[in-house]
Amino acid sequence: MALTPQDIGRIANLARLELQPAESERMLTQLNGFFDIVEKMRAVDTTGLEPLAHPVAIIQDVALRLREDIASEPNQREANQQSAPAVERGLFLVPKVIE
Repeated sequence: MALTPQDIGRIANLARLELQPAESERMLTQLNGFFDIVEKMRAVDTTGLEPLAHPVAIIQDVALRLREDIASEPNQREANQQSAPAVERGLFLVPKVIE
């Protein structure tokens, strides 16, 4: 998948960026280079390979230092919602933005 200068212009517009022509060309080259790398990676047959938990796990044993999944802060929902303009049943109410 190769991007065109029009694609770069559309992406820049969506991101609210104003790119000069030289910047646009550099961005086109960099993004197409990225997509080339992705295509090379997708071409590799990974059938039957187990995913790694860590990139170094293939060459040495890695002991992941994971902490216990326990709450470390007290529940302060009511205190946090006191300054909210609208709350209902413990949830923040916000204006509808999609019709």
